Amino acid sequence: MKRNKLIIISHDALVYDDLAYLKNLPVFKSLLENGARVNTLRSVYPTITYTVHTSIITGTYPNRHGVLNNELPEIGVLTSPWQWFASSNKAPTLFKAAKKAGLKTAAVFWPVTGNDPDIDYLIDEYWSQSKDDDLIDVFRRSGSNDQVIERVVKKNLSLLKGYERKHPQADEFVIACTCDMIREFQPDVLAIHPAAIDDARHRSGLFSEKVNESLDLTERWTGMIIQATKDAGVYEDTNFVILSDHGLLEIKRSIHPNVILRENGLITTDSEGNFLDWSAFCKSSALSSLVYLKDPTCKETYDRTYNLLCHLRDEGIYGIGEVFTRQEINEKEHLDGDFSFALESDGYTSFGNDWRKPLVRNLDLSDYRFGRASHGHLPDKGPQPTLIAFGPAFQKGSTVERRPIVDVAPTLAEALGITMEDTDGTPIKEILRRK
Repeated sequence: MKRNKLIIISHDALVYDDLAYLKNLPVFKSLLENGARVNTLRSVYPTITYTVHTSIITGTYPNRHGVLNNELPEIGVLTSPWQWFASSNKAPTLFKAAKKAGLKTAAVFWPVTGNDPDIDYLIDEYWSQSKDDDLIDVFRRSGSNDQVIERVVKKNLSLLKGYERKHPQADEFVIACTCDMIREFQPDVLAIHPAAIDDARHRSGLFSEKVNESLDLTERWTGMIIQATKDAGVYEDTNFVILSDHGLLEIKRSIHPNVILRENGLITTDSEGNFLDWSAFCKSSALSSLVYLKDPTCKETYDRTYNLLCHLRDEGIYGIGEVFTRQEINEKEHLDGDFSFALESDGYTSFGNDWRKPLVRNLDLSDYRFGRASHGHLPDKGPQPTLIAFGPAFQKGSTVERRPIVDVAPTLAEALGITMEDTDGTPIKEILRRK
């Protein structure tokens, strides 16, 4: 039996409110008129890109897949390496289920996929580790095979040189590689992750002319991908699923709780402020932060840290809206790991990792956590991610108001005619074509 193909396009930070603008553009107008839709998806906590994308592709919550942040949970550093590699994810993926069913799999810049053995054609979202790093070697180290390097990456590399992690230029590379993946390999499952909308919102706020410019680019890029399927002769057999991971909230400042932990003796430094040792440390995920204890079994340190955090919350001036214990946040949002507490923003403060003064800082466009808007907050706050599905597996005109984002993977599996076992989500039957 001939199977349909599937292309998943996660336009990072696209929200339901954007559809009012996109519906006037020809590609999205057609998708919205002829496809199915889930108006809003309830994301996972924290609403941070790598965490959410892992939930999208596995159908599991963070307490199952273990990707709790964009960064690795390193202590005593301002920034850590990101969780680029598939080894960070503990849960089976849609790629694994597709591969087991004999399908060809591909991904371009989909988070947490580096060196994934279940992806046949891979360009990971992984960047140079030094100014002397060679981009071809960068992609080879993260899982791009010789076919992908020679037939896709080299052809488009000029679009990326000088623009790593810069948007929308890096996205032009992502889209060009995606189109060539389709034409060269005709994968059965392809997942891609452009991030221009997210970048525009970080830099300019939730809704702005810059965001509209990124939506115009999203229209063009989506059209390019659709055209590539026509060039490859697979358009009629392809399902397109366009979705996003999170919304954002506009912020006014950043606060670094580790400054207060240091003042209270929970972090020690030398006379110049260099990190030496710790009993407690806050690891930022922008509008939330996980608090780790060096010895979580020490009741004295646990109680001391918890009481301090609750005091800061109750003071109402330190950017902390809620303090959750590990058990509380696992029960509320299915988030679990080696941390002891989770801090939720007051809604206009983003958290940082620094233990050196000043405690409060102005916005800073050099880091996604400290721009005009950011995310990482509880998933019911602010504008919400959305989903549009178009193709032979989806029911034209069907609309569902809201579903958990963990329902996406089992829905995609059903659209492909394959099975994903042991997911937290369930298929969204209402948008699937009745057989």
